[in-house]
Amino acid sequence: MAHRPAALLALTLLAASASALAADWSDTSIGYRYGTHFAEPFNQKDISKSIINLTHASGYKYGSNFFNADLLLADKNDPASVGSNTGSQEVYVVYRHTLDLGKVTGADLKFGPVRGLGLTAGFDINTKDDAGYNSKKRMWVAGPTVMFDVPGFLNLSLLQLWESNAPYNGYSKTSVERYNYDPHPMLNLAWGIPFSIGSLPLSFEGYANFIAAKGKNEFGVGTKPETNIDMQVMYDLSPLVNAQKKTFRVGLEYQYWRNKFGNDHKGAAGKGAFAKTPMIRAEYHF
Repeated sequence: MAHRPAALLALTLLAASASALAADWSDTSIGYRYGTHFAEPFNQKDISKSIINLTHASGYKYGSNFFNADLLLADKNDPASVGSNTGSQEVYVVYRHTLDLGKVTGADLKFGPVRGLGLTAGFDINTKDDAGYNSKKRMWVAGPTVMFDVPGFLNLSLLQLWESNAPYNGYSKTSVERYNYDPHPMLNLAWGIPFSIGSLPLSFEGYANFIAAKGKNEFGVGTKPETNIDMQVMYDLSPLVNAQKKTFRVGLEYQYWRNKFGNDHKGAAGKGAFAKTPMIRAEYHF
């Protein structure tokens, strides 16, 4: 089961490495966001987190690339180990490559509000040190994408997910060998739409993931469908500091995550499996 997505990923990475040599456009940024109402399953406390990110997006003749790495630094309400007053640390990496079928075939695939069709593939990887779970997620994704004809971009993808984990419980001091969940689909909507209010240059950005249940987890408990929506309104303050357009941006962000990681927020995971998190956000693009 793992060989098929891994082979697809290898082909994706080959395409991405070739495209990096001939990018038509690219945007790289470092950013910071902060919130005080993060949530983690089986933890009933509100958690404060600082998140530092490195993001890169680029386009080339046949498609586009997206890469993001988050460093998430929590306060003591999400402890790094049992009895610790130090908060957990996590690194979460996402990569996606979208191949534009119209550009590859030379065919005009526009119709109605749709400007093109594509194939998307990539992966998620994380590592986290915390008292209860110590996630080591590995996930391959692949599926078709519809690209809508809007200012900026609006993409809708139906992706198949192949996810596994190999957690370690600090309370019971037990580890689980890498466990593969059932392959399951995700409907993903990603967008970045510029707009303005008067003379204020703004942008509405984010993603929405609607994820099916992934069978039983590594402890034999059934999982639930997830809804994860993360969106922000960003303001380009570059003109105020005599910088090039879109160099410095600040904004407000909000994340809604129901049944986080497939845990039932009405069950033992409690309110920690239902995050409703406002954040402030700042970015520097170069």
